Amino acid sequence: MPLICLVRHGQASGAARNYDVLSDLGRAQASAVGQELARRGLRDPHLVAGTLNRQRDTARIAAEAAGFPGPLHRDARWNEYDHLALLDRYAPPPDGERSVQDLLDHALAAWMRDPDPAGGGTWTAFAEGARAALAELSAALGRGRDAVVFTSAGLLAAVCGALLSLPDEGVVALNRVAVNASVTTLAVGGSGTTLLTFNEHAHFAGDRRRMLTYR
Repeated sequence: MPLICLVRHGQASGAARNYDVLSDLGRAQASAVGQELARRGLRDPHLVAGTLNRQRDTARIAAEAAGFPGPLHRDARWNEYDHLALLDRYAPPPDGERSVQDLLDHALAAWMRDPDPAGGGTWTAFAEGARAALAELSAALGRGRDAVVFTSAGLLAAVCGALLSLPDEGVVALNRVAVNASVTTLAVGGSGTTLLTFNEHAHFAGDRRRMLTYR
């Protein structure tokens, strides 16, 4: 039975002018998750990443740490939504009491309810793109081959929410707790693709706990 490991990218550079760059910690997280993937003994892993820098760089560093020969395939359907645009469009004005994460939760929920967003695509189209990418990957894997996809929290939440038939509130909750460089594992069987584990991050336990981040 093929396995698909969905890996969230390492920490991006939130304080920098260009968010879409791994921080120093993000690069260390990518190496750590690569070591974890190597430990799992994946079979001839098919490697896929979105086209964002933080996704591709996480894939490159993790694959090197894991000893995966590649090649790395790119698919923009695994790209994250533009969280800054969502905050501009939907978030209430900052009041000094709500965290950025609270504002993002509010904006994401508002986007999900908006049937015709001004200046952007719908949540439905975003989530359907993720599900289509997963379906194509699942169909392409043979019995003796696994896959690793390097993506982002919004895609993980969309895919897992669909597999679990969660309401919008549940998808927002999944998005909120996604750990950088965590692993979500799916199994591809005759009856379809099934969620086995979500947001695994034991590779950041013990003396690596300082590497645990959510944003």
